[in-house]
Amino acid sequence: MNEKQAGWAGGFEEFKDADPHVIAEKLAVFVPGAGASQVRAWEDSIPPMQREATQLMNEPWSSGASAIMEYQLPMEFRRADVVVLAAGDVFVLELKGKDAPSKADLDQVSGYARDLRAYHEYCHERPVWPVLVPMRWRGKPESHLDVTVCSPESVDEVVRLKAGSNVTASTSLAEFLNPASYSPLPSIIEAARELMEKGELRYIKRAHSATEQTLLTIKNLCEEAARTGTRKLVLLRGAPGSGKTLVGLQLAHSRWLEDLAVERSGKRRIPAVFLSGNGPLVEVLQYQLRSAGGEGKTFVRGVKEYVARYSKSPSLVPDEHVLIYDEAQRAWDADRVAAGHADGRADGKSEPELFVEFANRVPGWCVVVGLIGTGQEIHVGEEGGTEQWLSAIANTGNSPEWEVIGPKEILDDTRRENVKMRISTEMSLDVTIRFHAAKHLATWVEQLLIDSQDVELDKLATHLRDDGYRLYITRDLEQAKQYLRDRYADEPSRRFGILASSRDRISELYGVKNGWQDTKTLRTGPWFADGPGSHLSCTNLDSVATEFACQGLELDQALLAWGSDFIRREGKWSNAEARSYRKGTGVRDPMALRRNAYRVLLTRGRDGSVIFLPPHASLDETFEYFKNSGCEEL
Repeated sequence: MNEKQAGWAGGFEEFKDADPHVIAEKLAVFVPGAGASQVRAWEDSIPPMQREATQLMNEPWSSGASAIMEYQLPMEFRRADVVVLAAGDVFVLELKGKDAPSKADLDQVSGYARDLRAYHEYCHERPVWPVLVPMRWRGKPESHLDVTVCSPESVDEVVRLKAGSNVTASTSLAEFLNPASYSPLPSIIEAARELMEKGELRYIKRAHSATEQTLLTIKNLCEEAARTGTRKLVLLRGAPGSGKTLVGLQLAHSRWLEDLAVERSGKRRIPAVFLSGNGPLVEVLQYQLRSAGGEGKTFVRGVKEYVARYSKSPSLVPDEHVLIYDEAQRAWDADRVAAGHADGRADGKSEPELFVEFANRVPGWCVVVGLIGTGQEIHVGEEGGTEQWLSAIANTGNSPEWEVIGPKEILDDTRRENVKMRISTEMSLDVTIRFHAAKHLATWVEQLLIDSQDVELDKLATHLRDDGYRLYITRDLEQAKQYLRDRYADEPSRRFGILASSRDRISELYGVKNGWQDTKTLRTGPWFADGPGSHLSCTNLDSVATEFACQGLELDQALLAWGSDFIRREGKWSNAEARSYRKGTGVRDPMALRRNAYRVLLTRGRDGSVIFLPPHASLDETFEYFKNSGCEEL
């Protein structure tokens, strides 16, 4: 059994005779943070499953059948409770301590089966059956769309019925648990590329002329790396909205990369992947790409899942020759990796060090593309900056094989004697394409958030207003909401919503639900993408996205609830009223994180922002500051 892929696995004969307490102990080691209640749940559910396996032992295919518990889906953190391999079929069982199924439970197990069909090589041409087992269900098996619901006593009946038609197929536990089993269906790869090339994707904006030369330069660098058998770190810098994400997505979906990929074991592999540590961005991109199949995960994945997969398996070789790391300046340092990947084997390395290590495993050649934003480090552990990437190259054992390509602004500040560097002007995107009417916005925001301005903010705001960009302030939340509803009443395709800081203490008192209990349930994909008519849409103006949920994303206009965590006091910015960070989080500069958070929040609207300052005395000076900085009262 491959213990990296599952908590326990073995043939039916081994499973039915195993001590449930021993199995539960192994599952507890495999699953991070499993508490006493979870262990008890395992110990309660294992004997009924063993009984069902025993009742299947007389089937002609039973000698090759296997049971897997707590199976971790490829490139995911999600785990299926039980997977049964029988007669060549795959059964995904989700066990629930309930007496009836819920829609969420049905969708959960259906999603497991869908992703196995789409991304697990073993499952591409085999039946994959989702089965929901409410442990207190006493009814007969019944179908709910693609899911079979049955009692624990009926599992053998369901498996026998569905597997009986495929008794000649072989079953291989080792093949199923192979760490290299991740392999997107060719049809999904093709569909994702077509959607990227031709689809009207709201959050994947087309700005071909602004990014064409940059993409061509990266293409030439990839071809050079493939031709010379070398490795490169490409650093692409750009202001918010300049098209970095667009370049990264276009590169990940590029067909020409297929011709450069090194053939390995006759298996078709995707040659590139777009990775982001920004969970909401990943969710929205996958939501937009979901119509291609596989829930939009073919070329877009989370950094944390990728790191967990390859750090836990040092011998596992990434499929991709091109690793695109979004917001690379926010990569986790070694301390944050150790805290966030407690179940991995990061060995005290930072994320840049890990990615250099992963790239070194790829046969032939590899290019790591780091998309670099400015001033958007808002999470703990993101304060190491671009410097970490250069250190990772300098300290790798094969640094002569590497070359770093980037803009002058980055490489002049981060030189290393033993690292080859090449300055490229195409690796700097300075033109903002997200904000079609806001070429002065970045400067206005930057100057607004410091204490000593080099320019007159009211004049900058006038330029913005002349270009059609609106900056309003109000102390009446309902007035702000009504303005946005009226503004876009005849434009149902437009998106507007409420943004707020996660560290503010007072917004909830004034109708802005930015507390942890409210914001943790926000479904970012539909919040940004769905329009009027969807109860999940941002346009309802009831739910709130914080800086963590909106970073890298955009609205047509934002209703920004300004908080007491970053206010003017006697002519200077203060974070004295902010919710404090927990002890031991290692925050180096909480004031910088607050400033960066509001830099993010102030740059989400394409047409403008309505800034709501609650009618609280602590915000009086801040309100006057905004008025003097050129904002109009609504």
